[in-house]
Amino acid sequence: MTIAERGRLPAALRGPAVGLAGQLAQLAVLSAGWGLGPAGWLAGVGYGVISNALLAAAVRRSPAGRLGPADIVTLTRSTLVGSVTAIVAADLGGRSAVPAVLVSIATVALILDAVDGRVARATGTVSALGARFDMEVDAFLLAALSVFLTTSLGPWVLAVGGMRYAFVAAGWVLSWLRAPLPPSFARKAVAAAQGIVLVAASAGVFGRVAESVLVGLALTLLVWSFGRDAVWLWRRR
Repeated sequence: MTIAERGRLPAALRGPAVGLAGQLAQLAVLSAGWGLGPAGWLAGVGYGVISNALLAAAVRRSPAGRLGPADIVTLTRSTLVGSVTAIVAADLGGRSAVPAVLVSIATVALILDAVDGRVARATGTVSALGARFDMEVDAFLLAALSVFLTTSLGPWVLAVGGMRYAFVAAGWVLSWLRAPLPPSFARKAVAAAQGIVLVAASAGVFGRVAESVLVGLALTLLVWSFGRDAVWLWRRR
């Protein structure tokens, strides 16, 4: 082993290390341009450290032992979600968030959500790690946007961002809820609709009543989707 090789990070750590560096760079830009404050920095750095540490552990356990091309796209999305989280925390911490900045970053994250799956299929690198990584990033984005909307629409919006985590928590008690689900276009469509609706509501241009109706309809679809999956799993328990 050469000196250069000794100085290199293991393959499993390279992607997460780049992800953390990218997260810190994004936070620095946001702080310089709009100000994040202690709450925003704490939330953004905390997200970057924890998410990339969990990713590194998952990559170590994966058969490939490294991130694939599609995973890099998802990692980019993850850093954007970290920035959204920082903006939301800054807003809750008393620094008025700029909706246009939050909406712009969240919109790019949603657009990239349609890219990573195509990259995985095109490069033949579809994996369980990539699918789980993609799902966790999606779930946290919805949670962050839900928290942001509580200030304008009320705490009931948290049901949108928290439902997936409630489903996982229920699986700790009811083992049959942890069984794998078959692929479903309807499930994917409903999940995509949640992100689009929450981002649109975060823009604050439709008015409180219209935004409440939109998010309420999205929540109804989400309840239907999770209920449908729960019934399917119960029947095959």
